[in-house]
Amino acid sequence: MTCIHHYTSPLGGITLAGDRQGLTGLWFDGQKYFGSTLPAEYNAGELPVFAEADRWLSIYFSGKDPGFTPPLSLKGTEFQKAVWALLLAIPFGQTTTYKQIAQEIARQKGRQTMSAQAVGGAVGHNPVSLIIPCHRVVGSNGSLTGYAGGIDKKGKLLLMEKGLAEKADFAYPRS
Repeated sequence: MTCIHHYTSPLGGITLAGDRQGLTGLWFDGQKYFGSTLPAEYNAGELPVFAEADRWLSIYFSGKDPGFTPPLSLKGTEFQKAVWALLLAIPFGQTTTYKQIAQEIARQKGRQTMSAQAVGGAVGHNPVSLIIPCHRVVGSNGSLTGYAGGIDKKGKLLLMEKGLAEKADFAYPRS
């Protein structure tokens, strides 16, 4: 059974979904594709993964790299999962481009090229935002393009990760 859980972040409410294996979803409340992986029936409830995710989010919103990934239970195509695995490898405070991800997927598959637009679709349908850091993917020219949570949140998250919280225009706890 899928359960949901709520977390209050400096950027607004976050809804998490999970099952006994791990997180199945994490969305800013009201974002594009909100609840896209939720089944028709789910319960509000507590799962062990929610405590891990809350701990991850608390560390993250304190401006630090959590240094771990809560258990994930991802459902998607093999292509999507390959893209999401590359997103997980982007270091805290750094960015990459859709084109760079497409080149790496092409390399992994032994192909000459891969569509950056196809990568963008997989990035955009990432069901566990923040923890799978799709906000760290930018356009080839460094522009902040495409974030289901909103471009304003993407910019604030990137500023926070670079230690520039004062420019991110939100307060988060420092420890």
